[in-house]
Amino acid sequence: MTTTTESRTLGPRVVPLLGVGQWRVVERNFLVYRHGWVVFLTGMLEPILYLLSIGIGVGELVGDFRLDDGRRVGYVEFVAPAMLAASAMNGALYDATYNIFFRMKYAKLYDAMLATPLTPSDIARGEIIWALLRGAAYSLFFIVVMLVMGLVESWWMLLALPATMLIGFAFAGAGMALTTWMRSWQDFEFVQLVIMPMFLFSATFYPISTYPGAVEWVVRCTPLYQGVVLARGMALGDVGWDWLVAVGYLAAMGGIGMYVAGRRVGTLLLK
Repeated sequence: MTTTTESRTLGPRVVPLLGVGQWRVVERNFLVYRHGWVVFLTGMLEPILYLLSIGIGVGELVGDFRLDDGRRVGYVEFVAPAMLAASAMNGALYDATYNIFFRMKYAKLYDAMLATPLTPSDIARGEIIWALLRGAAYSLFFIVVMLVMGLVESWWMLLALPATMLIGFAFAGAGMALTTWMRSWQDFEFVQLVIMPMFLFSATFYPISTYPGAVEWVVRCTPLYQGVVLARGMALGDVGWDWLVAVGYLAAMGGIGMYVAGRRVGTLLLK
């Protein structure tokens, strides 16, 4: 009798420690998307098309490009790592916003999940893990393209995939947290209003020193710029203390977003 009591007592303690619930959410999403590979393919191709049209097309006109430290690289080598960071951002963010909004508001998927032993935190962690894995899949494909095109100049690029997963974690956490406040599809226009300028002006196509002083500091505070710092530094072998700043910034952004998302899912659905 004692043995039975102890096993029942220990069971609930072990499950949260292992995080089984969040992986059930990831497993569910994998089973749903395994037949929807076309959706993943289109997301992978978008940054490649940007690279070919802007990086190579404009690169033919620009020629070699001078970095802030005086080194000269081809324009396509300068743009490609930024496209890699943007690929991780897009893959994670769109899954953590549009898809989660549909599951929460229309499919009522989370209501069903909360009728099981899953908690709001399990749902938030599971969805964010899935979103960052989707961003990582996009990034891995892009990294392979960079290697084939000879756009990698440093062995630091071996850390590029973990770096893009961190970028995906940051945007997935923030994206899911913000989605819990969305009331209709029209609210997602604000997502585009933020993402497009950030994509264009986060030192993606030219050095940050191009901006006036005040604008430069605003750009430095954007999350995509921090991702670009990591990806470009790894591709070009530009190691610096700014990597630590970028890692801390993105980790904090993702962690806070995940915490807020878990609390908000509980507030909205456990009334």
